[in-house]
Amino acid sequence: MTRQTGILPGKAASVAKPRGKVQEDPLKPVRNKRQWVAVAYDIPDDKRRRKVMKMLAGYGRWAQYSVFECEVRPADLERMVQRLRKLIRAELDDVRIYPLCETCLGKTIMLGKAEMHRHTSITIV
Repeated sequence: MTRQTGILPGKAASVAKPRGKVQEDPLKPVRNKRQWVAVAYDIPDDKRRRKVMKMLAGYGRWAQYSVFECEVRPADLERMVQRLRKLIRAELDDVRIYPLCETCLGKTIMLGKAEMHRHTSITIV
């Protein structure tokens, strides 16, 4: 007994394709696309803390004591993490990097003199 599949003999079955826009993995970094991260640190040693602060200033803006907001590309984020690992003492220091999506940025509540500092593109002609 054979089962009827609705496929004509000699015709290949087609696979149904999803309609509309294909959803991409939101956690997969897109090459050269900048993403926002908040970097918070608690480093008891003044000398080490100053080194971390100067290094982070190359990636973003100082937002509050021991907090930086950075808009970085995936490669820059990896480089920043590597540099931080070399500067800190893991047994004494605490550094946290929080990724922030565009939706989360739009929900950010800022009070007082707080400002969002966006990266500005520069075009040289």
